[in-house]
Amino acid sequence: MRILVVEDEPKLNELTCARLRREHYSIDSCLDGQEALDYLACAQYDLLVLDIMLPGISGLEILRHLRSQGDKTPVLLLTALDSIPDRVSGLDSGADDYLVKPFAFEELLARIRVLLRRSVDSVSNTYTLADLTVDCDARSVKRGETVITLSAKEFSILEYLIRNSGIVLSRDRISNHIWNYDYEGGSNIVDVYIRYLRKKIDDGFEPKLIHTVRGVGYVLRAES
Repeated sequence: MRILVVEDEPKLNELTCARLRREHYSIDSCLDGQEALDYLACAQYDLLVLDIMLPGISGLEILRHLRSQGDKTPVLLLTALDSIPDRVSGLDSGADDYLVKPFAFEELLARIRVLLRRSVDSVSNTYTLADLTVDCDARSVKRGETVITLSAKEFSILEYLIRNSGIVLSRDRISNHIWNYDYEGGSNIVDVYIRYLRKKIDDGFEPKLIHTVRGVGYVLRAES
């Protein structure tokens, strides 16, 4: 899952991003409102963690702009403004959740998990397809009773596929959700990781779940 963190306090920005990366999220970050709009114009994010008080363009202005464009990306506001009117203003502007500074990282992580579940209309972070089970919280994968060990990137791609099972995802869309702007690898990286996943997820199992749609991309679905 790809998250944009917009926080103007450099140290808090750095600490937040480091913790989220340890949880295997793909992270982009910036320190002001205009830069945030530039990032949002160039990539699709699964979640926006947004400070309200930013240099130049405020977090609420960014939020209202997104919603006016029909952008439904989940937004978690981070702010030192803790009065009831401040919370109401943030939520009425289109925020999905509101966390007051200082905050505990464990609470931030829990709220992120809730918003990501909500974005795909799921009450659980465990997904099943045929005999494949993916527990996104425990980061565990099984086919039937067989436990499958995946690397961090392999798991991230499988998580994205199963959250969107039945939907054909282009290579660009997969790449944009898994790797951030700092990535400088090859253009065929998605194909490489799909091959890795097929060996672990499909080889020796039926039905096959990872399918190629020629000229488009990949889809996770059970076919008889």
